[in-house]
Amino acid sequence: MKRQLAWVTAAGFLAVSMITACGSGSIGQREASASEGREQSMEVATNSESEQNVSEERLKITLWTYPVGNWGSQSSVSSLLTGFHQEYPQYRVQVDFLDYNTGDSVVEEAVAAGTAPDLVLEGPERLVANWGRRGLMADLSDLWESESAGQIYESVRDACCDVNGTYYEYPICMTTHCMAVNYDMFEKADALQYIDEENHTWTTENFIKAVEALKAGGQERAGVVYCGGQGGDQGTRALVTNLYGGTFTNPEHTAYTVDSPENEKALTLLQGMDGIEFDPTIAGGDEASLFSSGELAMAFCWNVTLELNQIINNQDAGFDVFPMAFPSESGEPKLQGGIWGFGIFDNGDAARIEAAKAFIRYMAEDDSHYKRAVQTSNYWPVRDVPGMYANDELMSEYGMFMKYMGDYYQVAPGWADVRTAWWEMLQKIGNGMDVREALTEFDDAAGKAAEAPLTETAG
Repeated sequence: MKRQLAWVTAAGFLAVSMITACGSGSIGQREASASEGREQSMEVATNSESEQNVSEERLKITLWTYPVGNWGSQSSVSSLLTGFHQEYPQYRVQVDFLDYNTGDSVVEEAVAAGTAPDLVLEGPERLVANWGRRGLMADLSDLWESESAGQIYESVRDACCDVNGTYYEYPICMTTHCMAVNYDMFEKADALQYIDEENHTWTTENFIKAVEALKAGGQERAGVVYCGGQGGDQGTRALVTNLYGGTFTNPEHTAYTVDSPENEKALTLLQGMDGIEFDPTIAGGDEASLFSSGELAMAFCWNVTLELNQIINNQDAGFDVFPMAFPSESGEPKLQGGIWGFGIFDNGDAARIEAAKAFIRYMAEDDSHYKRAVQTSNYWPVRDVPGMYANDELMSEYGMFMKYMGDYYQVAPGWADVRTAWWEMLQKIGNGMDVREALTEFDDAAGKAAEAPLTETAG
């Protein structure tokens, strides 16, 4: 797109980044399938024959990475591990690359066979809410006693431990998901008056006025509440909960609070808005494509990775994408976040657990190493690190949304089933079901999911 294509600095370091936010499934194709990744298992040790012989005496640990930015790239991870092996010559790290299509089943098979990896790079949904809750992960509480750990943002800290205060994840990077508007279309409809261009925010009242202006200007489909699956559901959740200050779970993340007057008011508004339609045939990735092709005036499934993909792929849609926070009554949004970090499977070997903890300390505590680890993810640090993207205009612009990150509730029990219940509820509302009835059915399904034994990998 016009302004993005001028930002070449971002494209340089994101040559293999894919659509992480919208969960379309394509993210796993960045490197290879999980089976291919395992066949390409990488042992980063040394180059000379004599050093390779010495490496056989090292304690070997395994790291499995989901494709979080360039942590899904063999060459990028190899570069990071070279420094670790130099500082810790007694250890050797073998890396396997997973994808989001088959990665969970690969991990579950390994757990069942007693061959789980030592380290996994992923988020709290898996490390804490699933594998941690099932007693498969090592307690990382001692890692949180360092000075650098004390600087980690509270919202991130809370997501990395279970209800008993046990830490099963040490975070490395984070992002916030946002929405975007077609700046040119808004300008033509005289709707720019309804957004705060400096802060990229707007109120619920001005969101309604903007949709009305777009509709009056001839744009029949201002936005779409996509509900064809769970892909990109962070966008629809943020839209609904922000409009009138609703929540998705309680602060303790033990119960779902979607059935509330605030969310009922938001869903009723969306159901009746001219210019906003519910579409059960598409998910988040599809909606983002429709927006990028100029068919929609706004996208509820958006983040920096989507925009960077367009730069990398030289996809100039001919209009200016303007990232926005979701509308709220006060104009102060609470955005959905993504957190990624390391967890350690407890394989019963204290020496391997200690080696894995040394790896985490190396990547997370020293600022120079930590910057490289974060920049490899293409996201943002979980603590204040000056100058992370100082010379990158695009990352700096999207970085402003980090201050709006809300509660990370995706660790609540039954999360995988509740995600399904969410988009199914949106479908019902789009088909004309009374909002109160739809919320009651959702609340019943969510309650049952939260009480059910955890048997499947969280999504």
